[in-house]
Amino acid sequence: MKKRVKNRDEKYVMESTFEKHMTNIAKSFARVDESFDRINKTLITHEEVMQHILKELKQIHEDHKDFRQSITNLYSENLSRDKMLDGLTVRVGKLELKSK
Repeated sequence: MKKRVKNRDEKYVMESTFEKHMTNIAKSFARVDESFDRINKTLITHEEVMQHILKELKQIHEDHKDFRQSITNLYSENLSRDKMLDGLTVRVGKLELKSK
């Protein structure tokens, strides 16, 4: 069975054919617009999430900075007290030797 190609001798596009094709084109543009809207909403949501993550990371950084500062202060106080106790231990030892 041979396929037949329709012979189109029409010089002009008929109005009904033109309208049908234009309706299809309009529908495809509408679908594209809807998909762009979905993508845009998704991107806005992602941007909001990224902003929230960045805010939380900054807060964690500040908390760690405060924690490190507190630990440094405690460590330096501990060292100074250790030195003071060592000095007192030596002095008490000397006093004990004198009292004997």
